[in-house]
Amino acid sequence: MKKIAVIYWSGTGNTEAMADLVAAAATNAGAAVDKFTAAEFQVSSAADYAGFALGCPAMGAEQLEETEFEPMYQELRSALNSKPVGLFGSYGWGDGEWIRTWAEDAENAGARLVVEPVMANGSPDGDAEAACAALGTALANA
Repeated sequence: MKKIAVIYWSGTGNTEAMADLVAAAATNAGAAVDKFTAAEFQVSSAADYAGFALGCPAMGAEQLEETEFEPMYQELRSALNSKPVGLFGSYGWGDGEWIRTWAEDAENAGARLVVEPVMANGSPDGDAEAACAALGTALANA
């Protein structure tokens, strides 16, 4: 059974809701899923996982959250090489620059993005919910 880590940071609960949707879909598709906040995840355990779903909302001037998520991501980055990865996050302004920049960085680290990054404007709605489910399923089947 493929083991997937869903790692996220959420300030308002929107990105956490997305993490729940991704985790549920991956589980339903047959993967073993462990869900962590960025502060909970131990990068030293990265080798235990076949794939990663990473979630972070847009912060500030469309960037990753700087105190917990960004440091964890930078430490994890080298472990993403050749692994299936899905990115997701919520936003309330801008056009998604933060997630496009993040996706480019993850691909430069060697990650294999299983689907286009998933964005939700605020709380995930029908389209974002379906995209989160597709991300979880794609990770489980990658």
